[in-house]
Parts: sequence; structure tokens; C-alpha cells
Amino acid sequence: MTRHQGNDKSKPGSGRQGGFKKASISKGNAPIRKTPSKFSVKPSESKAPRTPKAPSNPKAPSNPDEMRLNKYISNSGMCSRRDADIYIQSGNVKVNGVPVTEMGYKVKLTDVVQFDGSTITPEKKEYLLLNKPKNFSTAGDDAKGDGNVLDLIRGASKGNLQPIGRMDKTTTGLLLFTNDTDMARKFTTPNQRSSKLYQVTLDKNLKYEDLERITNGITIDEHKVYVEEVTYIEDQPKSEIGIKMKTANVKIVRKIFEHLKYDVIKLDRVTFAGLTKKNLPRGNWRFLTEQEIINLKNS
Repeated sequence: MTRHQGNDKSKPGSGRQGGFKKASISKGNAPIRKTPSKFSVKPSESKAPRTPKAPSNPKAPSNPDEMRLNKYISNSGMCSRRDADIYIQSGNVKVNGVPVTEMGYKVKLTDVVQFDGSTITPEKKEYLLLNKPKNFSTAGDDAKGDGNVLDLIRGASKGNLQPIGRMDKTTTGLLLFTNDTDMARKFTTPNQRSSKLYQVTLDKNLKYEDLERITNGITIDEHKVYVEEVTYIEDQPKSEIGIKMKTANVKIVRKIFEHLKYDVIKLDRVTFAGLTKKNLPRGNWRFLTEQEIINLKNS
């Protein structure tokens, strides 16, 4: 065999390099593809509408009075849903006093849910500060037609905001509202550490010896009452007194002066745990800033 024998054109395919290919019938160099594209659609399929199939397992309608436990925790503002699942699995969440570790567990809105030892509610924690005017009370049993402080913040939030501490109708000044039960408890317990400043207007000048008695602590109803500071207000009559105490109960402030035979004409809470009335006119309210909330929790 000679070296050119395998390239005989009369015998296609017999060559060493694969031989000669058959001539293509296409105008180009590549043969025409007969296989349809995977993206092609039959005309009948593109025009005919598809009828949706009924689900074999139809989803039951949700109960508006129930909520997944992780969502309940997330709505309370404690943590994200993903983190809530971790707490649930670790047994740190109780429903009606019983630990729950089941994923997807649903709770009723009437259930008592405890997260890491604290009772929570499925609504975002909110904090609102009001500069309370006269003729509005914090009491819940006012006669019909009487003003209540809740009337002043109506429409501010969908949450169940409640005032911290009590104020009678004649007392004015700062009043904090929240749906955070832990925060409310913190500022109403006897051993709280946050200070409140009150401006008191008396029916007559406060004697210096009485000011000293208040400074040293006086006994009222067999209980010793101490104040942080009491002073005459600068450039004001001696009937204008500033008194700083940790209590949120304004009745105690009144009792101090009434015990010494003074009538309290006006009582105004000027500061509350570091919060002031700055840029908050009487009768107006505002939500606390994130920094103010942090300060309150750390106070």
C-alpha cells in the first residue's frame, strides 16, 4: 500500500484521518439540525388555557385567634423568628407554665407566654411620653364624661398602652405610657432607682426648718420618707419648691407637705428617669427615641 492509498475519494471513510465526509445539502458548512429546540412549544399547547388542579391537601383556613409561637415571640420584640426557634428548642419558652419545644406550635392570644422567664405579649413594645394637663386622671373608674389620660393619646398606637404610675386630675407633667409590663413593673416597685423631679407650689412660703425636716426624712403613717433633694426654686417665692424623689407615686409628694400643714396648689412632674419636658408642650405626646428606651432600661 502506498501512502496515498487511504485517501481514495472513491472509498469514503477509508482514510487514516477519518476519510471524506458526505457532502452537506445545506448552504452553509454545518448540517441542518432536525431536532426541535427544548424551548419550542406546540401551537395547541400555547393557545389552550390550563385548568388549575384542585390541591389534594387543601390548606385549612387560619384562625385569627391563633399564632405560631415563633411569630408571637418575634412580634413581642424579643428576637427574630429564627432566634425564637432556637429558644423554643432549648426549652426556654413556656406556654401557660408548660415548656414548649415543638416547632410550629400555635398559641392562642389568651395564652400566657413566658420567654426566658419574662411574660411577653405579641405586640411591639412601645413607649410614649405625655405632658399631662389638668383635668385628666389615670384612674380607670372615672364617672362617664370625666377626662382620662387615655383620651389624650387615643389613636397614637394600636397597642394596649397604659400609664406608669398614677396621677390625679390636678397633677400635671410627665407621664410615661407603655405596653411593656416589665418596664411598668420596674418603675412602680418600691426599690426603683430612677429619679423624678417635681415642682411644687404651696399656699404659703415653706419655712426653712420644715425644709430641713424634709431633707432629713420625716415619718408619715409610721413610715420614714426620704427625699434625694429638696430646695427653694431660684428667683421664685419661697412657696415654689423643687423636690427630687425616686417614687413615681405623686400622692407621697403631696403627703410630705400636707403632713407639715401646707396645701399643695400645684404639682408638676418636671423630669421622669432622665426624660424632660423639653419641646413637649402641655397636652402633647411623643414616642421615645431608641436611645431614650435604652437609657430607661439601664436606669
